[in-house]
Amino acid sequence: MAAGHGDDHAHGDLPTRFYLFGGKGGVGKTTLAAANALRLAAQGQRTLLVSTDPAHSVSDLLESKLTDEPTPAGDNLWAMEIDPQADAEAYVAGIREDARTAVSKAVLPALDRHLKLAVQAPGTAESALFDRFTHIMTWCPDRFDAVVFDTAPSGHTLRLLTLPSMLGAWVEGLAGQRQKVNKLQGMWRNMAGVQEPEREDRVLARLRQRAERFATARQRLHGEAVFHPVMLAERLPIEETARVIEQLRDTHIPVGAIYVNRLWPADTSSAFVTERVAQQDEYLAEIHTRFAAHRRIEVAQSARDIVGRDQLRALAARLPSEPPGH
Repeated sequence: MAAGHGDDHAHGDLPTRFYLFGGKGGVGKTTLAAANALRLAAQGQRTLLVSTDPAHSVSDLLESKLTDEPTPAGDNLWAMEIDPQADAEAYVAGIREDARTAVSKAVLPALDRHLKLAVQAPGTAESALFDRFTHIMTWCPDRFDAVVFDTAPSGHTLRLLTLPSMLGAWVEGLAGQRQKVNKLQGMWRNMAGVQEPEREDRVLARLRQRAERFATARQRLHGEAVFHPVMLAERLPIEETARVIEQLRDTHIPVGAIYVNRLWPADTSSAFVTERVAQQDEYLAEIHTRFAAHRRIEVAQSARDIVGRDQLRALAARLPSEPPGH
């Protein structure tokens, strides 16, 4: 394994607590996320490995039965797998529960029909996932020292990471509208001479709570997180990684070391492998040029599939001893 030169993003005085691994499907980001989680745990950090990829390969890799809550997976290591669909259903159920106290009974049947459709609506799963994502971030540093996220393929991840700004502004707008409605209702009650004890507005309270959590998450993603693109020395992953880095620059999320995974070893006895390695070397030269500003970590192709803690530890031992992104 060889590491290129170039400076990773400097966090200033803040330690890196959140490590996000992402890339195209099939590039090995789950394996590298798990190996890095094991490495951090071996250094004595209480480490949580979180899979947001619906494929749920972490259970297979760690040979552990995982749930959507942190489960012990070794010394200083915990792991969990999030089910985006189940989270979307719970998210919408929470909205319904809040709405029951805020709308008249006459409109509840129509609201229920709308919310049932909302579970399947585009963006609902991502909003729910980000809600969970921000909640997990609050566990660090009291409950965990580091959180490693094995993210879904690039497109989903990037939409997820742009949500703090979008949702924060949207939620603040909703809270403002809600406050105006409450004020008008209060005025009408006073004019009508109706004296009612002031009730807590659960919807407004939840909106304010969310807006605050999104703002904190945005701040922490900029200051304590690092995103590690994982790629292969092939045309499509190179282009995908370039797009990811460009979009992350726009969201101000730091990009750490780029992992160039599954590099073939040279074998002059095989014409096929020789040709394959020659093409790989051409792509590596391009990677070194296009991503010169970023540190690069090159990981050799393993002879067999990596499954189980022993093989993950062997891979972790080949990774840099210092946490990437520091």
